[in-house]
This record gives sequence, C-alpha cells and structure tokens, in this order.
Amino acid sequence: MANIRIPKGWEIPENQVTPESAYINRRKFIRDLGIVGAGTLSLFGTPACAQNRGVAKQLEEYKKHTLDAENNEKYTVTRPQTDEITAATYNNYYEFTSSKTTVWKRVEGFETRPWEIEISGMVENPMKLDVDELIKQMPLEERIYRFRCVETWAMVVPWVGFPMKALIDKVQPKSSAKYVEMLTFFDPDIAPQQRDARMPWPYLEGLTIEEAMNELTLLVVGVYGHILPPQHGAPVRLIVPWKYGFKSIKSIVSIKFTDKKPRNFWNRLLPREYSFEANVNPNVPHPRWSQAMEWMIGSRDRYPTKIYNGYGDSVAHLY
Repeated sequence: MANIRIPKGWEIPENQVTPESAYINRRKFIRDLGIVGAGTLSLFGTPACAQNRGVAKQLEEYKKHTLDAENNEKYTVTRPQTDEITAATYNNYYEFTSSKTTVWKRVEGFETRPWEIEISGMVENPMKLDVDELIKQMPLEERIYRFRCVETWAMVVPWVGFPMKALIDKVQPKSSAKYVEMLTFFDPDIAPQQRDARMPWPYLEGLTIEEAMNELTLLVVGVYGHILPPQHGAPVRLIVPWKYGFKSIKSIVSIKFTDKKPRNFWNRLLPREYSFEANVNPNVPHPRWSQAMEWMIGSRDRYPTKIYNGYGDSVAHLY
C-alpha cells in the first residue's frame, strides 16, 4: 500500500495564478510625512542588470561567512524559492530609506559587528551577549519560510536561525511576563530617517509569550547559508511567518519581557490600520487596499493570500 502524505497548509501547491490589476501600498503614508521614495512596483522599472551586479558584488563579502546549519525539512514550501539577489534588492528598512530598491546601497556603512543584545525585564536570568556568542550557544538550523508583507508582496526565503523558545528557556521568564518587547538600534548618524521626530523611533515590536514560544517563531542570524547582509536586518532579526512582515523586527538590540502589551511602531503611527496581532488574513482588508491577493517579488505572479500565510496548522489555536 502506498504511503499517503498529507501536506501542511503552507505546502499546498500554488497552481492557480490570478492577475490583480492594481493595489495601493504605504507610499501615501510616506508621502504624507514628506518622505519621497520609490513605489512598490518600481522593481520592474529599474535598470535591473546594473542593480543586480551591484547587489551581487555586495553579497560577496557576506557569502564568505557561512553558517553551520542543517536544513529542517519540516519547514518548506512548494512555491519556488526567491532568488537571493532579488531578495537582497527589494527590502523595507525605513530607518535608512523608504525606497525598497535602494536600501541595499543605503546600508553599506551600517556596521553590524560587534553587536550586543540585552535580554531583560521579567526574567530569572537577564543577560547581555555579543551576537556571535549568542550564535554559538543556540541550535542553528535553516528553515524555508513564506514571507508576506502588508503591502501584498511576498517571497520565499531560506532563513538561518534558532527558535525563540530556545532563548526563552535560557532566560526563564517569570510567570508575570505576558509579552516580549523587542527594540532595534537607534543611530540617526547612520540611519538618516531616524532624524524625523514625527516617527516613533527606535522601531519597536512585540509578541505575546505564547506567540514567542511557538515553534515557528525564529530569531534569524543568516540567510541563504551565510550571515545576514544589513538590508535583511543584520545581525539578528525576528521572523514570524504567519504575520505581516512589519512584525519581523530587524537589527535587534533589546528583548524585554513585560506584563504590558507593547505599542509597536506602526500601531503607534496608524492604530486604525496596523494592529498588534497583524496576522495574515485575506478576509480582513487593510483600510486602503485588499489583502486577498499577493505577488512574488521578481515576477508578476499573483496568488490568493492564505489565512495565517498558510501556517494555520501551527498557529490558529493561539487565536
């Protein structure tokens, strides 16, 4: 008798491509703040060959620093993996610029070594560690995840990191801790948009303890087999694949355990548009655009959005 394998929700074949005529992203908000940047669809209008050569040269240095991490076959998808140059060319990193296709240039002076991370708050074992020391202590693995932005673009990326639960077990939160608050760096001399006082810098994000302990929640230190380039959030970032990308905070300097729900960056700016949960849901539109469809960066392929980004088997019970 043949073995019958029942795929996880995120492994459902992607064979129904539906075109989407247009959508709106956060450009309007950025323009309202007086910050002018490239639009989401500009990837198709740039001098791609020259840009790709520049990104490829930039990546050479990071490819020298490989990470010893085996692929965890439990976490994979059937949708094609995004090309590394494409993934490194198209990024949101508002600290540096609102132009997604030029972030890779703007971060070239951003030094991510040495780098310390402080774990504090309601824990039995607070600590402050150099990121490379932390990497040595944690169980690294590669996981291929879907990644879905609130602006409706998506990619598939092989991240290298460790379950956040491994760090939580190490610091031992107190029973009174209900949330995990994460903070990124603050250095306006390096990140020019942090000079804008209208935006609540430094970038802050948060999860419930239950979300942070979930098997999918990953603290990421590498991508495509090597350490993170700056545009991906070096040297350490969060990945929560069932949530919109803005929840996956970059360049973390502080992880704090607290009994108060954090007011994350985008929720503080536009509370009616960006929730604390921010779970991917095709049935709940953003106030200014639909979430029913998504498009893969580097192509014009459109796909129906999946509830929880296809990870409902692992996270639906949290809600």
